[in-house]
Order: sequence, then C-alpha cells, then structure tokens
Amino acid sequence: MIDSPEHLIILPEMQLEGFATGDLLSQVLAQMRLTGDRVYSATLEQGDRLELDRNSAHVCLLQTGRLQIQRDDEPAVLLEPGDIFLLPHTLEKLKLTACDGPTTLAVCRFWFDAGSFRAMLFALPWLIHIKRTEAAPWSEGLLHFMLLEANDVQPGGALMVSRLIDLTVIRVLRTWVQQGAASGWLGGLSDARIARVLRAIHEQPRQQWRIDALAKLAGMSRSSFCERFSALVGRSPLRYQNEWRLTLAKTMLATHTSRVGDVGFAVGYESEAAFSRAYKAFFGRSPREDQSARNAADEPSAKARFNTPTP
Repeated sequence: MIDSPEHLIILPEMQLEGFATGDLLSQVLAQMRLTGDRVYSATLEQGDRLELDRNSAHVCLLQTGRLQIQRDDEPAVLLEPGDIFLLPHTLEKLKLTACDGPTTLAVCRFWFDAGSFRAMLFALPWLIHIKRTEAAPWSEGLLHFMLLEANDVQPGGALMVSRLIDLTVIRVLRTWVQQGAASGWLGGLSDARIARVLRAIHEQPRQQWRIDALAKLAGMSRSSFCERFSALVGRSPLRYQNEWRLTLAKTMLATHTSRVGDVGFAVGYESEAAFSRAYKAFFGRSPREDQSARNAADEPSAKARFNTPTP
C-alpha cells in the first residue's frame, strides 16, 4: 500500500520522543496516571476493621500493630509493622482487621485516571505487599513527609499530596518488580527474552510486527514464544502491541492539536478509518470524540486567561 502524500513525512509534533523512550518500566508507568486526594492516619483496636472507600485505590503503611487482610475464602495475609501494601482495585469482599491494638496506619487514597493503560491495570493483583525489609529504605521518610503535607494548609498542598501518592505507588510497583513477584506485563520484565520483545514493541510502535519476527527477537520458537508471552503478560503479543499503540495515541491526542489521521499514522495505522475503528473498539468512543471533549474542556480555561485583567 502506498501512503498518501501527507503521510510521507512525520510532522515534528508527531514524533514519539517522550512517549516511548526511557527504560521499559518507566515507559509503561508513564501511562499509568493517577490522582490522589487524601492522606490520613488511622488507629484501630484489636478486632477493629479498617473501613476504606470501596470505590478507590489505596496505598498504606502499617506503623504499629499487625493487620490481617483477607478476600473471600482465600488465605489471610498478615502484615507486620513497617510493611507497605497497595490495593489497586475496588475493595469488594475485602476485610482488613487489626490483630493487635493499637494498630496505626498511614492511608493514601487515590484513583487511576480513565486514560491509564488498561492492560497494565487489569494485570495488577488485588494486593501488592512489600515487607519492611524491602520498603524501609524509602517508605518511612516518604510517608512521613506526606503526612506533614496532608496537615499543611499552605497553597499547593493538595497538588503536593497527589504527586507524593503518585511517587509512592510507582515506588511500590518498582520494588514489586525487583522482587520478581510481579504478574502481567510487569512479570514479563523478569524474563530477559520477553523483555526484549516488550522494549521493541514500545520503542517502535509504527513497526508492523509479525509473530515470527518477535519470536526471533526473543530467540525462541514461534509456539514457545507465544505461550510464554501470553502466560507472563496476560495478552497475546499482537493484542498487546495494539493496546500499546492505542494508549500512546490517546496520550498524543490529549497533548497535541494534530489531526486524528496523523496521530493514527504515527502509531502505525495505515488509514484514519482503521485507526478510528480500533480506537473506538478499545476505548468506547472515537478519537474525534475524545479530541472534541478535550478541546471543550480547554476552552473555559483559555477564556479565563484571555479575560484576566492585566495588573
């Protein structure tokens, strides 16, 4: 297929630099956007249950006492002082009970933004537990500073809290990956062969990858590669590539004023129609609808800036 003239050159604003560069973990974590709005301390007596907002995600540091976490009929997980845990999903059928009293925790509430990389979020387990031996070098100082900010009424405090929660969640995920306990695409980082393929998909989204080429890059047979990739990442190689492309495209539409067709071509689609169909099937609405919604949201702030009197 011969590209139309406007597709022969990638416009400067369509370069993927900044979207698909850096180490592999940073590439995908950059697509995991979250908003944190509350940090607080909680104290429980023995037998008390910790009540959390069931529609939010949480990251918590156990300061004193012990806490038992249980979901349905699964074996309970016992947390010791200094442990940090991440609850990335809604809290249905989850019980958090103090085993000793008093038990104190620092609790951070947040939610993943709608544009986050869905393939990554689906792969996260219901609980990520980092023990004190792994968390102590960074968690205590970070969460102590976070609690100070939470009680500070200075301007910019809410933004500081949100940024600090963002940093804490990323640090928890990085520690989890380093422990070799990660699942999903994060688990793929523990296998050097699969990690090579993930890096290639991330860094070259315009490339029309085929299974044979990816298997060769991994140094594996076609069947072994597909089985290993799907087991670790939770997606077939080509499905993962498509989801990564579309996630990059959504980010680009939110940060650029470029045409939809140019964005689609920049991430590897040969026509605007094919890009729009794939985008709508994945996100539930067309790229033009997303772009229009962003433009509409930008208009009030732009008018406010324009109408602000000059001192």
